Amino acid sequence: MHPVPRTAVEIAAAVRDGRLTARQAVEHALQRIEDVDHRFAAYQEVRAFAALREADAVDARADLADLPLAGVPVAIKDNVPVTGEPMRNGSEATDPTPQTHDHEVVRRLRDAGAVVVGLTRVPELCIFGATDSAFGVTRNPWNPKRTPGGSSGGSAAGVAAGTVPIAHGNDGMGSIRIPAACCGLVGIKPGLGVVPAELGNGSWFDMAENGPLATTVDDAALMLSVLADRPGLARRTSPGTLRVAVSTKVPAPGTPLDRHWRAATRETADLLSAAGHTVARSDPPYGQLLSLRSMARWTAGTARDAQLVRDPARFAVRTARHAALGRAVLAARLPREHGRRRWQHNVETFFADHDVLLTPALAQPPLEAKAWAARGWLANVWSNVRYAPFAAPWNVAGWPAMTVPAGLAPDGLPLAVQLVAKPGAESQLIALARELEDARPWPRTAPA
Repeated sequence: MHPVPRTAVEIAAAVRDGRLTARQAVEHALQRIEDVDHRFAAYQEVRAFAALREADAVDARADLADLPLAGVPVAIKDNVPVTGEPMRNGSEATDPTPQTHDHEVVRRLRDAGAVVVGLTRVPELCIFGATDSAFGVTRNPWNPKRTPGGSSGGSAAGVAAGTVPIAHGNDGMGSIRIPAACCGLVGIKPGLGVVPAELGNGSWFDMAENGPLATTVDDAALMLSVLADRPGLARRTSPGTLRVAVSTKVPAPGTPLDRHWRAATRETADLLSAAGHTVARSDPPYGQLLSLRSMARWTAGTARDAQLVRDPARFAVRTARHAALGRAVLAARLPREHGRRRWQHNVETFFADHDVLLTPALAQPPLEAKAWAARGWLANVWSNVRYAPFAAPWNVAGWPAMTVPAGLAPDGLPLAVQLVAKPGAESQLIALARELEDARPWPRTAPA
């Protein structure tokens, strides 16, 4: 077998010009999964035989030379339909019957030439920020004692372990950006309506979006361009000179910020200033009601998703309690759209003076990798809010946001920052992230 390039951009180019076949790229990915995934448990399902058949079909396509993801192995988060595979959503309460259709984002990836090599693990109903369920505990390739984050933790672990160059995730309270931060990856949550969502029963009141996890900005941009059906998102552009607000204020009151995550944010601000951007300290108007609005949508969205499962009696206790609280929220005729509009108005006012917001991606290092489902509901909520409070405000707003690696902590775990911009500014975020990647390159995968 010829040496297989490491990035999606490189793999697709090699397949398009005949230096590599889709089958060879997929065989390499499957071998890598076999070699390392027993250590990390990123995959719920590995599609070995099906993926090879699909790779052969890609190699036989008449339009091979035009496919943006020609032969690229991808992993799909196990909460969207993939034809012929069960969609377990991290729960024994779900129906194990194989799905009969592809979610629209899966269809777009396949039409672009990507090959689905596996489905990745999630916490039950994708509720929490560490990936464990009745199916097992998923571990961080940078340190197996730590979580890869959640809920797209399986996808992030699969990319960080080098099994695939890109993976699908989705993000309702940070579920792309948090795993990206835990695993040293680029993760993009697009703005509302940029990529088809159609997640669960109402996409957590339109907080949840599908998006990419990748090792490079170019790979993340390429995958997003396919998911959004907007080829221009993959083109390299200049961000221009931007007004960047820098904030290390934690949205959740009383939550401490680890000094290494604070330092990574300040160092990133210095890099942006050196690149010619106007950088100033300025805190978004989070307010105390924002946390309540996030909680209302988080629990009520779970309650609506729970209506779709086959056997709710098989939920873990933390899931059942989260859904029960959500039913009470729904009974109170919450959440109200007024709350979202109020927050959007507040941040529009804030962004009148800024183009981009820079924050830490996490407040604390990744949680311990363990069976969090065996812990109480309050312990799960408290740990999640304490370590990952920066993401959810931008789900409530429906604005684009992304995670970009920002060096390593003294313990060797990745550090990361979050970039946020106005609706429609995904290209601007990507261009700014490329500047950071050029100024401060990061390891593409975990050293092990």
